[in-house]
Amino acid sequence: MTKGKKYLESAKLVDKTKLYDSDEAIQLLCQTAKAKFDETVELHIRLGVDSRHADQQVRGAVVLPNGTGKTVRTLVFAKGEKAEAAKAAGADYVGDVDYVEKITKENWFEFDVVIATPDMMAVIGRLGKVLGPKGLMPNPKAGTVTMDVARAVEEAKAGKIEYRLDKTNIIHCPIGKASFGAEKLAENFNALVSAVIKAKPAAAKGQYIKSCVIATTMGPGIKINYAKLG
Repeated sequence: MTKGKKYLESAKLVDKTKLYDSDEAIQLLCQTAKAKFDETVELHIRLGVDSRHADQQVRGAVVLPNGTGKTVRTLVFAKGEKAEAAKAAGADYVGDVDYVEKITKENWFEFDVVIATPDMMAVIGRLGKVLGPKGLMPNPKAGTVTMDVARAVEEAKAGKIEYRLDKTNIIHCPIGKASFGAEKLAENFNALVSAVIKAKPAAAKGQYIKSCVIATTMGPGIKINYAKLG
């Protein structure tokens, strides 16, 4: 597939043989964002763990200081007081079995985050096959299975993101928009990297961070000096 003119122009700014310090990489990334829309900035971290082993899983969530730049739609499975608390906190959709049926029968996915109280997980279990592959299944480690649904909604709206390994031991996460500028992107970058480092499994041996690349939606990848990340 041939690359576009703007991509090729941006690629000329990046030395593919160099490992950039994170601040320098983010400054350079802002220069490579040439699309007509506000590009998402993504961070890709390859870890020295084996996700096939349960004791080497890396998964969690972190609230980015400056959010993601995206309006997050929340679906909350709760009843009674917890349902009312979710609504008061600004949840977009609140219900129980009715939303399970809407998803299964209508293939409805007008939401970005699913939050649930623990007692609702038996009901949501029926959705595992459709929510799981999309990364939307509520999980205690991500803080999306909780009794404090109001706080979970507020954090999701504020820019909480979930990070988890894919099958190739890489974490892919958005850390904001190109329009944020270098300073805000750096704050978000540092928050995510710190969370991933803290989540290092005890069973992980050798070098933990194997590579780290940052890129905009349409721009070239910029390699970051992972040895300085911890």
